[in-house]
Amino acid sequence: MLKKIIFMGTSFFAVPILKSLYQNGYPISVVYTQPPQKSQRGQRVNKSPIQGISETLNLEFRTPVSLKNNKEEYKYLKELNADIAIVVAYGQIIPNEILNLTKKGFINIHASLLPKWRGAAPIQRSIMNLDKQTGISIMKIDEKLDTGPVCNSYRLDVMNNDNAEIISEKLSALAAEKISNNIDDILESKLEFKEQLHEDATYANKIEKSEGKIDWNNSAERIIGKINGLYPSPGAWFIYNGERYKILKAEISNGVGGVGAVLDDYLEICCNNKSIKILKIQRQGKRPQNINEFMLGSQIKKGSNLNNA
Repeated sequence: MLKKIIFMGTSFFAVPILKSLYQNGYPISVVYTQPPQKSQRGQRVNKSPIQGISETLNLEFRTPVSLKNNKEEYKYLKELNADIAIVVAYGQIIPNEILNLTKKGFINIHASLLPKWRGAAPIQRSIMNLDKQTGISIMKIDEKLDTGPVCNSYRLDVMNNDNAEIISEKLSALAAEKISNNIDDILESKLEFKEQLHEDATYANKIEKSEGKIDWNNSAERIIGKINGLYPSPGAWFIYNGERYKILKAEISNGVGGVGAVLDDYLEICCNNKSIKILKIQRQGKRPQNINEFMLGSQIKKGSNLNNA
């Protein structure tokens, strides 16, 4: 007898996982995703990446604004009587009454090694924290945030130049590779879900734009962690002469000088211990530029100090 599978996801991170399930022949009864959003100017309506791929694959999809106290969706899911739900970066709280509407529960793929980095921004927080490893956890959703029991975790080494975009792509590919075996074993009751060590939990709070401001009194390693962790959005930035500059790529160097000092004409900047060399930068309202192109018209010269700007 064919199994009934619900998929819930919204962001690009979820797309390879849905495609993997589809390509491996899993019967996706319905896809849930966030409703289309109007652009800032209101001229366009932007569908979620998961809605886009669902349309391409001719999968039924639903886009409720919320599942909370939603009688229509409760009735639909109860009548569907699915075997399992797979949840990946859906972006909505799933109410307790909904969680009881599948035979094997709602299974979440979370982009961290739980109980570390529960919450909304695990990839960014992990990189900003200079973690050497991250990974994915396959867990059963309960009524609290990322606290449910875990059946499997898969590790990924974080390389020095890895930013949040790269790690997101790597973890998504890892999840797409591993999900099929896990679904089969969960449906056949072959996997044991183990309680997390709740006392070891850390939290990945939503990223605020203000967190992107660079403090040159920090170590070069911490500043690189911020640049990589907040790429591509919201980005790590500094202010000079009233203008905001977003650093898109940089590397650690061994320059010496006062904190925030610009050491050369190619934006090597002193930090608390070492220095960083900026490789790619974006001036406010302008397109991203490699450092050689940027410096041709830049007002930031050798001898400037960004700590006082």
